[in-house]
Amino acid sequence: MSSIGGLNPSSVNIPTVPDLRKNPAAEAARDDEKPASETKVTEGVSVSISSAGFRAAKTDSNKDIDNSSQTDPVKQLLKMIRELKKQIADKQAEVAAAQSDNSMTPEARQARVANLQASIATLQASLTMVQMQLGKAMKDQPADAQMEAMSLASK
Repeated sequence: MSSIGGLNPSSVNIPTVPDLRKNPAAEAARDDEKPASETKVTEGVSVSISSAGFRAAKTDSNKDIDNSSQTDPVKQLLKMIRELKKQIADKQAEVAAAQSDNSMTPEARQARVANLQASIATLQASLTMVQMQLGKAMKDQPADAQMEAMSLASK
């Protein structure tokens, strides 16, 4: 009998997932460069990020939270909500990729998807807890501050 170890949401490490949308022009260029007989099958994903991508990643996506009139603890909770939502979206993209990965056996694919879904469940539980904490923190705040916080949390 095997046991399943618990996952601490703070220890969940999400790798960067490439954009899975296909670019027909780029695929045609790659097809022209290498004949199909010379391609090597490798496991894993290779990602190259342009300098524009690095600049975009460095921009502060939480500027609107930092510039809001919320208290510092509320700002931290709002940032945590955004981060958890991002991690959930990344895991969901990984699930989609794993489900369509034909290089694995069906059993391995099923195990991978199950592990990813368990991670998503842990992240969703963490998100629910943080949202409850935000609700408690906002309980005594004026209505306009509550509306602003809910607006920021929904982005």
